[in-house]
This record gives sequence, structure tokens and C-alpha cells, in this order.
Amino acid sequence: MKEQNIEIKVNSLEEKYEFNKIAKQASGAVMYRQGKAVLIAAVAVDEKAVDEDFLPLTVQYMEKSYAAAKIPGGFIKRETKPGDFETLTSRIVDRSLRPLFPKGFHYPVTITVMVISADSEVDMQVAALHAANAALYVSDIPVTTSIAAVRVGTVGDDIVINPTLTQQAESELDLLVVGSGKDVVMIEMRTLATEGEEGQSANEFDESALVDVIAMAAEAIDAASTAYADAFTPMVRQPLDLPLAEEKIDASLYAMIEKNYAADVEKAISHMAKSERSTELKKVRTKIMEALESEGKEADKELVSKVLERYKKTVVRAMILDKNIRADGRTLDEVRPISIETNLLPSVHGSCLFTRGQTQALVTVTLGDKKDAQMYELITEKNAQSENFMVHYNFPGYSVGEAKFIGAPGRRELGHGNLGKRALEPTLDLNYDGSIRLVSEILESNGSSSMATICGGALALRAAEVHTTALVAGIAMGLVSEGDKYAVLTDIMGLEDHDGDMDFKVAGTSKGITALQMDMKLGGIDLAVLRDALQKASQGKNHILNIMEEAEKNIVSSAALPSTEHFTVHPSKIVDIIGKAGATIREIIEKFEVSVDLDRDVGGVKISGEDKEKVADAKAHIEEIASSPVKKQMEYKVGESYEGKVKKIVDFGLFVEMPDGFDALLHISKVAKERVNNLSERYSEGDTITVVVMEQKGKKVELATPEFLA
Repeated sequence: MKEQNIEIKVNSLEEKYEFNKIAKQASGAVMYRQGKAVLIAAVAVDEKAVDEDFLPLTVQYMEKSYAAAKIPGGFIKRETKPGDFETLTSRIVDRSLRPLFPKGFHYPVTITVMVISADSEVDMQVAALHAANAALYVSDIPVTTSIAAVRVGTVGDDIVINPTLTQQAESELDLLVVGSGKDVVMIEMRTLATEGEEGQSANEFDESALVDVIAMAAEAIDAASTAYADAFTPMVRQPLDLPLAEEKIDASLYAMIEKNYAADVEKAISHMAKSERSTELKKVRTKIMEALESEGKEADKELVSKVLERYKKTVVRAMILDKNIRADGRTLDEVRPISIETNLLPSVHGSCLFTRGQTQALVTVTLGDKKDAQMYELITEKNAQSENFMVHYNFPGYSVGEAKFIGAPGRRELGHGNLGKRALEPTLDLNYDGSIRLVSEILESNGSSSMATICGGALALRAAEVHTTALVAGIAMGLVSEGDKYAVLTDIMGLEDHDGDMDFKVAGTSKGITALQMDMKLGGIDLAVLRDALQKASQGKNHILNIMEEAEKNIVSSAALPSTEHFTVHPSKIVDIIGKAGATIREIIEKFEVSVDLDRDVGGVKISGEDKEKVADAKAHIEEIASSPVKKQMEYKVGESYEGKVKKIVDFGLFVEMPDGFDALLHISKVAKERVNNLSERYSEGDTITVVVMEQKGKKVELATPEFLA
């Protein structure tokens, strides 16, 4: 195979794809270049299909430290556990490429993307998506569609396609859209807070305006995906002979179920909990198998299960599309009942138990200092970063009735926590002086526990007396479509998510959207349908916000909440507060049982403690120290003599307190003409001494004795 190099310039990106150069034993591979960034993407397939009815796709995005000329930090000097950014990027690539595989493709596939050279201006998520897409498209796997990714940001008032990382840092919008042709298959969106003349803004995006921006992104995706398909097609390998699994659907069995067990299936569907519904459907399956056996017919358990699942899905979708009725009896735009309890945990800074239908999240907030922030590194940044707002989402098996060991968080947990953070973060004070850890424990789940995390999280922050610009609510939307008919569902439950065509989550304030995530399961989404879905999402979100606002009125402060005082003193007084070798500040910390943070540059003081009275006493004590008049240094005349006091004796000289109260150094070499070995034999601390000013540069004053100058 001859090496092939392709250069493509589209949507402000200059990309180079090198095929047949590396990883030639993989099913497909590419070396991708953009700026100084170099990525390797390789695809491998196992030609033995799994028995289960799903696509066993694994995506691994990995950043090598050497790509940024770094040696890994920590005790082990090699890459080990992937960081959150790597895990989230792997998830984005998976969600974008999974819809490209043909139905019935059940062969294990691994897509590996490695960053081997970094560039501080290159968007690694877009680069990873394009590299993985190219490797998959030219591989011997029967994937015949190319995707493209577009990042949209703002520069001033202008909408920008694929901004650089520097531009992204100043943008109010972070929108990632992935699609093929005119079909949008995945969206990730968030807003970023900014501070202006009128104060801080979360920069919520209007629903209608967002659709217009997505339409702009779709045009860019159409141009890019077409360019990729045209360029890559000549490099496509001969497809492997991989037979696709056919659904075991027996028409006569389907007709039998439809005729004799329709009522039983509808009754099973009406059970809300996943575990209960599964149990009821198993009972229906047992009835069907017993009936077949009584008639002397073969009762294949796997076949009956598949046909029953197909019929169940048909019933659920038909109820929605034809009757506008949902399995639990709700109307299409109805939100399930909501109950909220705040600060129910006495030893926690802030807590909220948020229950919506059969989804329940216990969300807690813990406040800490700057030192409690999570440190992390990015391949595109030279220095370590600090995350002072952490959102951790936990999903134990018992929340869905499963007997399952609780282990380390997986990709789903990290993804849901990240979505919660993106939704809430724009409302936090940009200048918050400390760290916040928000933890969501999912106690029960039947549809969109990530949105319950956002609702509970917004109230838990308020319960912990954290200032936010507005409450944030989240809602999960669904879509069922057949031909020209479609129905948008508000506040979907697990059954509707499983049997529907779209997973669509929207979060924001009463002013608009702060975060959005969408995945299409089949094909793309029409923008008119998306506009309708966003409008209905806005109605549902505002309904939830009204309930949350009422709950906020009942918040009673937690007794565990620490007391904090922020104030400023004259910057020159910070030295007095610290004291000699830190003695004064240590005494304050021990006496009042508080922690004290000082900002030398602006004179900022932050005092935190569990006892409000002791915090107030510590503040009064520090203000007393800082209230003494600010000393101003004299302008001395060179050659003049002055009276001073020996403040401290050290090996190399004397620190002399001058008439203005500032200390100056009398070096041992300027005490006498002869060599002086022991100053303590001549002077004692507190002695009055006559000194001559030799030179003054700013605060530094050089002294000598009259004896030395004689």
C-alpha cells in the first residue's frame, strides 16, 4: 500500500491526513496533523460477533505527556489512569461514531486515538473526532458515512466557526455540533459567565437563537463531511465479509402476541419502575411459552423475548403517536410530580433531596478553601490548572433495583457530572474565593437523573448560602417519529428513553439555556423539530423553576455552615498581621480556632471558622492590629548621624530601628575599622546607637558607625 497524504482546508481548519504510513496491521489508521498537533487514530475489529444484540464499541482517547515535552508528574513516571478530559473526549467520539455502524453489526470494535504532539491553539476534541472518523471511514469495516465536527464560539458579537483555544477562553458560548451531511447527530453546548459593567452574566442563550446557530453549524458540517467523504473514498479498504445479525422476528408469533396478549403487555408497560416492568414482561413471556408448548409448538425463549420486546416497543410508540398517551398516563408535555426537601442533613453545609416521579437525587454541597481545589493538567496548557467547582455524580445499582457492587465512577458517571457542572457553573461568582464540591447520590432512577442532579444542585448551593445569579433547572426531552409524524415528550422516563429516537437534555435559568446535550439514535434531526423541542423544554424547565423557587423560601441555614468574613486592610499591614516569623498569625489561628487567608497585593483578609462569634472576634483583633497608623519612611540625608535602637543582633550585623520606625542593617564590616568577630560583646538588643546614613535606595538604608568613618 502506497503512502497517501491529503490536505483539506475547511471551516477555518487546515488538516493533513496521512494514510498507509502507520499501524498498517490495524483495520484502518491515520496520522492526523493540524498546526503542531499530531494524532494517531487506529481501528481494530474482532471478526467474531458477540451473541448479545448490541454494538460492542470501545473508544479510547489518550494524551501522551511527551506530546507536550513533559514527564508525567507523581510517583509513577508513565501514563496510567486517564484524566477526566480524556474520558469525556472518548465519550464524545463514541457518541458521534456509534450511529454510523450498520444495524446488526455486533462485532467488537476498538477505536484508539493518541495525541503524540500537542498544540496550545488546537481543539483536541474536534481533532480527535476527525482523526477517528478518517480511520474508521477508510477501514475494512462496512461504514460508508463520514461525520464532521464543528465548534462554535463568539468573538465579541460575532459567531465564529472553530475558534482557537485562545478565542474559546474569551467566548460566551461553547457549542460542539457533530453530524453528517445536513443531519445533526450530536450536540454539546454550554454558556460561560462573563463580568461586565452591569455585573456578572451567565450569558444564557435564547432557544430560538440557539437553533439559528445550530443551523449555521449544520451548513458547515455539510461542507466538511462532503469534503471528507470525497477525499477519503479512494483510500477505503476492501470491506471484510462480516454478516450482519438479522432480527429474529417471527410474523406468526408477533400476530399471536398482538391478538392474545395486547392487554397483558399494556398492563406491564404501565409499571413505572424498570425492575417492575421487567418482571411483568417476564410473566407475559412465560404465559406465551406455556401457550406454545400446550399447542405442541417449539417455544424458543430467546425468540419469544425478542418478538415480545419488538411488540412492546411498537405499542409504546403507537400510544404516543396515535393516541397522544404515554405509558404512565401523562400528556406529552406533562412533568411528573416533584417534591423537594432542603438541608435535611444536619452535619452538611448544604443539602437537597430532589424527587421527580421515580427519579430521586440527594445532592450535597461542601465548602472549602482554595487549597481544596482539584489540580489537573491539560496537554494544551503548560501549567497545572485548579478546579474550584467540582461536581461528582454517583449511580449505585440499587437506584434501579440491581444487585451491583459500587466501584469507581465510570464514563457515564463522569459524563453526567460534567453536564451538571456545565449547567450550574455559569451562575457561580467568577471571583468566588474558595472551593465547592457538589456530590449527587442517585437514590432512585427512572429517567434523567442528571437533570435531577442539576435541580437539586442549584438548591443545595443556595442551601449552603453560595451566591448564584439564578436558579438552574434541567429537563430531559424525548422524540418519537415515524415518517412525517413526530411527538416531542417532556420529562421522559426510562422506558421512553429506551424506545424513543432522541436523548435530549436541556438546562438553564428563566432567562435561557446554560447547557444542552443531544444524541440522535437514528439519523439526524430536522431543525423545525428541534425548535419545537426546545420550546417545549423551556416550558417544562420554567414549570420546574417555579416549584424550586417556592422550595427556596423554606430553606433554613444549616448549623454546620462555616462562618466566613471577607475584608481588606492596608496592604502594608499584612506584615504586621503575619508577625515575626509568622508568630502573630499563628497566635490568631490557635486562639480563635479559625483559618486565615491573606492577599498581600490588595490587603485582602479571609477568616473562616465553625464558630461565628470566634470568627467575629478574630476579625476585630486583626482590624485592631491594622488600625495603627501607617508608618512612612523618612528621607535621610547621606552623611548625617541619627540615633537608633538595636533591634536584633545576627552574625552578619545589627538590625537598627531608625527614627521613622523602620529597620535598617548595620553590616558587621561597617562597625569598626578593625575586624569584629562577636557583635554581642559590643552591643545588646535595646541599646541606643549612633549611626551614619551612607546610602538610601527606596526602603533599603545602608549604615555605618562614626567609629568606622573616623
